[in-house]
Amino acid sequence: MNRNALTLSTVLLALVTVPLTITGAAVALPGLQGGLGADLAAAQWVVNGYNACFAGFLTFGGSLADLVGRRRMFAAGVALFCAGSLACALAGDIALLIAARAVAGVGAAATTAAGSSILAATFDGPARARAFGLLGTVLGAGLAFGPTVSGALVAAADWRAVFAVPATLSALVLLLCPLLPPLPGAAGRRVDWAGGALFTAALMLLIFVLVEAPSLGFTDPVVVAGLVAVLGLSAGFVAAERRCADPMFDLGLVANRPFVAFSLAAGVLMVVMVPLLVYLPSYLIAVVGLGAGEAGAWLLMLTVPSVVLPPVGAVVARRSRGALVAGALVFSGAGAALLVTAGADSTPGQLAAPLLLIGTGVGLTTGVIDGLAVSSVRTEQAGTAAGLFNTARLATETVALAVVGTALAVLSGGRLDGPGFTTALHTVGAALGAVAAAAAVTVIVLLRGRTPG
Repeated sequence: MNRNALTLSTVLLALVTVPLTITGAAVALPGLQGGLGADLAAAQWVVNGYNACFAGFLTFGGSLADLVGRRRMFAAGVALFCAGSLACALAGDIALLIAARAVAGVGAAATTAAGSSILAATFDGPARARAFGLLGTVLGAGLAFGPTVSGALVAAADWRAVFAVPATLSALVLLLCPLLPPLPGAAGRRVDWAGGALFTAALMLLIFVLVEAPSLGFTDPVVVAGLVAVLGLSAGFVAAERRCADPMFDLGLVANRPFVAFSLAAGVLMVVMVPLLVYLPSYLIAVVGLGAGEAGAWLLMLTVPSVVLPPVGAVVARRSRGALVAGALVFSGAGAALLVTAGADSTPGQLAAPLLLIGTGVGLTTGVIDGLAVSSVRTEQAGTAAGLFNTARLATETVALAVVGTALAVLSGGRLDGPGFTTALHTVGAALGAVAAAAAVTVIVLLRGRTPG
């Protein structure tokens, strides 16, 4: 195997663990609640803590990779992810599990940012396109088959297995890291420490407020103070980015209407998809009465389109970007709205329409919408645009997870089971459908406008 092939294989093996650990935690949620005696609010932090750290440190990790070197940052990220995942598998109480998931989230962010940077630096021309195409395929496959694999692991062993397997894979990647090209950091590049710290603090504090507000009360002084602090940190972030010579985000991109349209659409598609990936397994297990393995198999209707439909989306995009993106939002929104038909007696046939519609909307745009967003800016802005696009999508997804989790907890009376869970799922599905419809209209309006300058 030549060095480029080894580099590609190592990065792909590392990054396939990212969707596996997200879906794994979702499938493991009912089991770990019982096994650790955790209440719902604490169990939600197993998911939200990981995603908040992942989203908050993604772009920051890319900046650090430019400073300290891509291979060094990649190895550090893999090591953190491995240690965090192993600690998850061994955790004896919910507090340790949440802390370990946060460590794994930081490691996943560093691994993703540095791994993408390694591919960009190693390959060029058509070879780079093929490498990133394979990356998209691997991530899509991990997302598609993650629930099924995780369900099988829980059924065969217990919830700890869904953390032990990613830990084992990342340990293997760690052994391969010395074989990667050194790729030292860029001379003269400075890390935007202030912007990174303010952005991460604002996002994680917002997640804390959204998750804890139902139990503390929305008028509790801690919640109110938290929201005020989020606003202050956000204002400080904008001010810091405007003053910084080498900012983490180029805020001027928000004036680019196509870029904003594609970023909005990508975020909303994840707003619909990811919370359902996390909470539908719990519904299928607790209300419909499926085993973890069966629940994972049913979710293939939701996830497989993300693997098989991207080529179709690419063809449609060449004819009409607006039709593709707005249509994808309509499909996903319609599927979410149709979840009002779900119930304790649901069958795969009854859930096929909503799940396939959601999956179709996401699948048609997987990878394609990333290219549309980056292609909508000037060439010299491509790297910054890619970082902002991915961070915005992940941050939106993370906030959506917290909001949906909070809504389900409140509407179900604090227990994700029984008729209350069904009513909560119906309400959330209808709300997600409305959000997707509004986003489709907004995208059409934005794409009809003209991009400044």
